[in-house]
Amino acid sequence: MPSGSDRIIDLYERNAHNYVADRRSAGWDESAWLDRFIALLPRHATILDIGCGSGDPIARYLINRDFAVEGVDASPTLIAVCRERFPQQRWQVADMRNLALGRTFQGLLAWDSFFHLCHDDQRRMFPIFRLHAAAGAALMFTSGTSHGVAIGSCHGEPLYHASLAAEEYRALLETNGFHVEAHVSEDPNCGRHTIWLAQAAAEKCHTGQNNLGSRCATPQ
Repeated sequence: MPSGSDRIIDLYERNAHNYVADRRSAGWDESAWLDRFIALLPRHATILDIGCGSGDPIARYLINRDFAVEGVDASPTLIAVCRERFPQQRWQVADMRNLALGRTFQGLLAWDSFFHLCHDDQRRMFPIFRLHAAAGAALMFTSGTSHGVAIGSCHGEPLYHASLAAEEYRALLETNGFHVEAHVSEDPNCGRHTIWLAQAAAEKCHTGQNNLGSRCATPQ
């Protein structure tokens, strides 16, 4: 039997149109955090939205501010919605756990998506973030508050979530060349989301030193 995390892709695909309606009526506002993310980006930056869903409201907010957004999601139906809504951007069906696009981006987002992965898959995502991060790239993702598993509900079906401990997220970010810029646990102004905002070193390192004189993570 597949695990709860392995059933997520099928669950979202079967409930894709319900997800679109639910996301439209969500009662929280991500704009303040998106603005903090944007503040770390150059004008017209390229952004990779990992687990983009239907592209609304996250990608829409960024597109309306003249950023070039590329979105990936494992649900073909949700990607089709994105392509219909935002035909000038790039969208593709992909499982984030196997992501290897062969190019880098100035911003990376995994908002309400990465936390559906099991603990080991989350750990393996950090080298994937690094692989797709340009020098100085911003990274923002949501997580749980502590190490564990939580089962929510999606239209009467169990919805898997997992989280590592905050200390482990910090260590994984540092090991993969990201510095934590901001972290808030259960932000009351954003639907009680736990949010991480980090930034890669301003210069990618190949010799063990970055341009700030600190040690770089050893490439893997």
